[in-house]
Amino acid sequence: MMTRTIEDIILDHDRRGINALRPHLPADFCDQAAQYALEHPGPVIIATGFYIMMSDAPETDGPPGAFAIGNALRELGHRVFYTADEPMAYMMASWVTRQRDPSPIIRYPIMEDPHTNGHFVRETITEREPALLISIERCSPDAEGIYRNMRGRDISPQTARIDHLFGNGLPSIGIGDGGNEIGMGNLQEVIAGADQLPDHPAVVGCDRLIAASTSNWGGYGLVAALSLRASRNLLPDVDTDADCIRFLVDAGAVSGVSGEHDYLVDEFTLEENAAVLQELHDYVNEHLKG
Repeated sequence: MMTRTIEDIILDHDRRGINALRPHLPADFCDQAAQYALEHPGPVIIATGFYIMMSDAPETDGPPGAFAIGNALRELGHRVFYTADEPMAYMMASWVTRQRDPSPIIRYPIMEDPHTNGHFVRETITEREPALLISIERCSPDAEGIYRNMRGRDISPQTARIDHLFGNGLPSIGIGDGGNEIGMGNLQEVIAGADQLPDHPAVVGCDRLIAASTSNWGGYGLVAALSLRASRNLLPDVDTDADCIRFLVDAGAVSGVSGEHDYLVDEFTLEENAAVLQELHDYVNEHLKG
C-alpha cells in the first residue's frame, strides 16, 4: 500500500469537487509552497476572512489555518501580520490577544473607490515591507470584477479589496477549497469547466497554490510541509485549534456551507477537523523520526 501524502490527507473528504484541480497542480504542492515560503524570509502578510451572505457573518474556515501558518512562520523567525475586514479582523485581534500572540492585525476597510483602495494598498506595503503574501480562504473577484460566493451571489459590498495587495508583484501563496478564492486564478479555465466548481471562478492568481477540502486543512498542510523542512513539528495543538474554532463561533462566525452558528467548519465537526489535523501530526512525527 502506498503511503499517504500531505496532499492526500488535506484533499480527503472532498465535498465540493476540489479534487478536479489536483491533476493540474504539482504532486507535492504543499512542499513546493513550503519551500517557496522559506525562500522568502522576512515579513509576511496573511489574508483571510470570507463573508457568508445568508448569515451576514464571516465563516470559520480560514482564520484557524491562518493562525497555524502564522505561528509556524513566527517560530521560524518571520515577522507576521494578519489582515481581514470587519468583523473578522476584530475576532482575530481578540484571539491573538488571548493567545499572547504579538502579531498585529491589519484591519482592511471595505472601500469601493479604486483611488482610496490603491492608497491603502501602497501604504500597507510601504509600512510593512512584506517579503511574502499568503491568502487563505479569501474571496477573489471574477472576470467581471465581481466578488462572488460559491452560489454565485454578489458579495462585493461586504468584501474588502484585499486581493489588490496581490497585484503588486510580491511573492504569494494562495490556499482555497472552492475555486473563487485568491490564488485560484492560476486554474481559472479548469475551474470554469469543472462540474461542481464555480462558473465565475477567481481571476487573481498566486505563485504557489494549495487546494484542500477546507482551506484550514490547506493551511495545516502547508505547516506540515514546513515542519518537515524545518525538522520540527510546527503544527498547532489539536485542542488549541478546536478552541480557536469555538472562540470564533462564540464571537459570531458561522459554518461557510450552511451558515449555521455552530461549531463547524464547512459542515465538518470539531471531531472530523481534529482527525485530519491529528493525521498530519502523525505523518510529520513519523517522518521526523525516520
